[in-house]
Amino acid sequence: MTAKRILFTGGSGKAGKYVIKHLIEQGHRVLNVDLQPLDCAGVDNLIADITDSGQMFNAMSAYAWFDEMEHGTGVPKFDAVVHFAAISRILINPDNETFRVNTIGTYNVIEAAVKLGIKKVVIASSETTYGICFSDGKTNPHSLPLEEDYDVDPMDSYGLSKVVNEKTARSFQRRSGIDMYALRIGNVIEPHEYVELFPKFFAQPEGRRRNAFCYIDARDLGQIVELCLTTDGLGYQVFNAGNDTNGAIIPSKKLCERFFPGVPITREMGEHEALFSNRKIREVLGFKEQHDWRKYVKPTKS
Repeated sequence: MTAKRILFTGGSGKAGKYVIKHLIEQGHRVLNVDLQPLDCAGVDNLIADITDSGQMFNAMSAYAWFDEMEHGTGVPKFDAVVHFAAISRILINPDNETFRVNTIGTYNVIEAAVKLGIKKVVIASSETTYGICFSDGKTNPHSLPLEEDYDVDPMDSYGLSKVVNEKTARSFQRRSGIDMYALRIGNVIEPHEYVELFPKFFAQPEGRRRNAFCYIDARDLGQIVELCLTTDGLGYQVFNAGNDTNGAIIPSKKLCERFFPGVPITREMGEHEALFSNRKIREVLGFKEQHDWRKYVKPTKS
C-alpha cells in the first residue's frame, strides 16, 4: 500500500477522530482541518473555516507541518480530501445556518480540491437523506431495504443539505472526471456506547425507527473511508456506510412488519440483514465489518 497525504476536514468530531486514527495506523499522513484541533498522535492540525473559500484553497496548498519544508521542493500535493466537517444535525443551530454551513462549506472544499488538481474526494453524506430520521411525524420509507438508488426526499434542513452536497459532488465530478464518493453515514457508534445504549435499543426498539435501526461502528467507518481512498476509477458514487445487521435483536422481516407495515420490500433479505443496506460497499469496495454489536453486548429480549 502506498501511503497517501490526506486533507481531512472535521476530524475532531465524533466520527472523524476514529477515521483519522485508522488512517494514521495504516501509514497515511493526515492534516486535520477543523475549528478545534484533534489531540491524536501523528495527526497534524490546521484551524480553518470551511465556509471561507480562500481558507480552503490555502489549506489545500499549504505545508502540513514544519518537516515538509526540509526537502526544499515546495509544498507537497495532497493525494485526497476527506470532507466530514459540518453542523452535525438539526436543532444545534438555526435551520438556515445548518443549511448554509453544510452546503457552502462542501462547495468550497470540493471546488478547491478540484481546481488544485487533487484526484480523490470523499464526502460525508447521511442516512438522513432517506427522509425518515428528522421527519415531522412518523414517515414511512417508499421501500425497504434502503439502498443507494432510492429517491431521497428529506424534509429537514440537515438532510436537505446532504442531498445538495451529493449533487454538488456529482456536478464537480462531471466537470473534472476525478473520483468523488459520497458516504451516507449511518448512526455512528463509539466503542463505549454499546453497553451504554444498546440495552435501551433492545428494550425500546420503537426509538430506533427513525434510524431504520441502522448503526455504523466508528472503527468500521475508518475501514470504509480507507477503502474509498484505495479504490480508484469509480467516478461519482454514493455508498451507504453501515454495518451488516440492524441494531436490534428482532429479525428484519419482523421489524418491517411491526414498524413499517405495508412498505414494499424490494428483495429478499437475510434474517438480520440491515434495513439500511450496506450491500454495495461489501460488493463494490470489499468491506468486511469487524465490529458487529454482538461482540460487545449480549442481546436482551424486548
